[in-house]
Amino acid sequence: MTDLSGQWTLTDDSGAYRIVFALPGDAISALHDAGVIPDPYWGRNEYDLRWIADRDWTATRQFTHDGSPCDLVVAGLDTVAEVRLNGAVVLSAANSFRRFRVPAAGLRAGANDIAITFRSNTRAADAAQAGMPFPIPYSTSNCPIPNGNMLRKVQCDFGWDWNIALAPFGLYGRIALEPQGDRIADVLVAQAHEGGIASVTVTVLTNAAEATATLCGQTLTATAVRGAVRLAFSIAHPDLWWPAGLGPQTLHDLTITAGCAHATRRIGLRDLALVSEDDAAGRSFAFRVNGHMVFARGSNWIPADALAGRITPEKTRALLQSAVDAHQNMIRVWGGGRYEPDWFYDICDELGLMVWQDFMFSCNLYPSTPAFLAEVDAEVRDVVARLNHHACLALWCGDNELIGALTWFPESRKDRDRYLVSYDRLNRTIEAALMDVTPGANWWPSSPSPGPLSFGDAWHDDSAGDMHFWSVWHEGRDFDHYRDVSPRFCSEFGFQSYPSLSAIRRFADPADFNIAAPVIESHQKNAGGNARIAETMFRYFRFPVDFENFVYLSQVQQGLAIKTAVTHWRSLKPHCMGALYWQLNDTWPVCSWSSLDHGGNWKLLHHMSAQFFAPVLVSAVPGANGIALRAVNDRLAPVELTVTAHAAAMDGSMRDLDHATVTVPPDAAIPVLTLPADALGPGEVLAFTWDDGSASHSDVFTPKPWKAYDLLPAGLSQTVAPEGDNWRIALTARALAPFVALEADVPGRFSANAFALFPGDPASIVFTPAAPGPAPRFTLRDLHSATYTPRS
Repeated sequence: MTDLSGQWTLTDDSGAYRIVFALPGDAISALHDAGVIPDPYWGRNEYDLRWIADRDWTATRQFTHDGSPCDLVVAGLDTVAEVRLNGAVVLSAANSFRRFRVPAAGLRAGANDIAITFRSNTRAADAAQAGMPFPIPYSTSNCPIPNGNMLRKVQCDFGWDWNIALAPFGLYGRIALEPQGDRIADVLVAQAHEGGIASVTVTVLTNAAEATATLCGQTLTATAVRGAVRLAFSIAHPDLWWPAGLGPQTLHDLTITAGCAHATRRIGLRDLALVSEDDAAGRSFAFRVNGHMVFARGSNWIPADALAGRITPEKTRALLQSAVDAHQNMIRVWGGGRYEPDWFYDICDELGLMVWQDFMFSCNLYPSTPAFLAEVDAEVRDVVARLNHHACLALWCGDNELIGALTWFPESRKDRDRYLVSYDRLNRTIEAALMDVTPGANWWPSSPSPGPLSFGDAWHDDSAGDMHFWSVWHEGRDFDHYRDVSPRFCSEFGFQSYPSLSAIRRFADPADFNIAAPVIESHQKNAGGNARIAETMFRYFRFPVDFENFVYLSQVQQGLAIKTAVTHWRSLKPHCMGALYWQLNDTWPVCSWSSLDHGGNWKLLHHMSAQFFAPVLVSAVPGANGIALRAVNDRLAPVELTVTAHAAAMDGSMRDLDHATVTVPPDAAIPVLTLPADALGPGEVLAFTWDDGSASHSDVFTPKPWKAYDLLPAGLSQTVAPEGDNWRIALTARALAPFVALEADVPGRFSANAFALFPGDPASIVFTPAAPGPAPRFTLRDLHSATYTPRS
């Protein structure tokens, strides 16, 4: 094998630029690394760099070879490109999601030249739109660069309401020459579980005459039939793979030999089913793993960076580990991004993160011409064959919000039948290709969707299928509106905040620290987003005293919004069986719905999610008859809880209200206590604790907005001491201190954040720096200091 990655030379069609281009990588990062463009993420630089996508660019290099027959293998070629070998075109491609293998015609002994011409994504998209038999609209509110829906490319590359718009290009996977001969193209794995037996069928796609495979100590050999070798394993009492928090993530090596070719896959043995059935409420939506119904606690995943050349396995693993550390067991790979590389799903296998995998269509309409559908068919077959064996894969979903998009554009509203038929052809192409490669795969036609062949409003109908619930953010409804719906499974809902100050400092000078400053506004891509954040603050809090506390308070209210939704929906279990908030991560430093800053720093929402996603939880649910405390147990064994409720005054003093000890069955939600409506005085909040026998937990519920309470100066104090490579911060308060938050002047992680602190109940927090260095400095914030101007 001849690896062709490494240093290439990149030039533009005008001859103005000639730089080193490291492949795999993206060209915009390469231009920045070469010093010929400024940092695309700083300030308002984005707008002066969109010209890059309007040009053709060519990458070239030389290599030596012995001239033996080879295939050229290319993956992640973005997007409309030709590859020339010694001046002759050997590959013309227009799909960044596919792998390509073509004969390396013209390869010679000695020196060879190879070139990749990347055609302008913007010009290619415009030309494709012009060639359509009727207009195919795209979301202008998301994409300032038009017609991205014409290309099989990351859709958010053309902009999104949280992403930079640069339409980048490059090559992000392999480029190599492989000798022609025996090879293993893909490995298809199907498994069925019954009576303690795992029946695993392995289909090896190969050009060899036979194949041998070993799994769990068994070795089987079979001959090929029409390019496929089928091997059936029967494994008694298998060591199973479980989602995070429910059991081990056991993985078994599957080794395969076919002629001279060898391959290895890591297989998790598990019985993972989508359960969606008609019932009295409508249609259920839940996942059953190894015979147990599992509440999906998680978030939506978007690309780890807007520029693919900056994505690494190490940085991505840290983001996914943060999800697991906050008790998440599922992520949804959203349909406007990319099918992730193999190593991404390897990480999810290892961490126990179930993956809801969208196919890459989102928020636009798409062509249904024969040529486009043929490309989609090839894409789906390629992606499914590559990824199917992963234990983490829980669901294949046809698209993101394409059913709703039929009502978003004047063209489709005027001629719905035409665009509905066009959509159905696309959706059917995806389903048919999936089922042909992996019959019996868990399939869902669209998200949100009430169910197969249902085209209703799954944004406001909570009776069936999966729901996207955006009324609180996009319609400006109160947080309590989350309690007005009872989703069967909410796969998208969210509320924005500002990125942390450490992220803001990466794109703005302190002179720009104002929500109306052009630089700050350029890093807010959702129309009206800043106004909505500010208006919500007026509704729930007294207004912050300065920009830094505005950032803090925006994160507090984001966490409060998502906590309201998740705690209520979890209390409805088993009617509701999943809550995936929008969104886990960011592609660049930006105002967004994420719980992790670009780079992986935990925003306050992520710290709060570690509390409201805990497998055992007690939540407060207000109602007409008072406040109910409900206990949720997502574990596989019963748990005994002692729950105590107090009325807390602003000075931190508390009086007992009630207590109870209950046994919560496995995988259930039950009522514990109901406090009458008059249990709390006008200036009191509800403070409640629960002890599960191994640890004590606490929470605070306010029946009124925080602005209605006359907070007292918290009198926070901190004592910092080194503890090995970490730092321990002891915190005390003289009055009730809601949403105590710590910030550090170096990267790292706090063991807890955004918590309530009471007098006489100190907190001990550990800060783990990301790297060794000098002693960090810590900033303390709380709700009183953030919203009350000190008297002179």
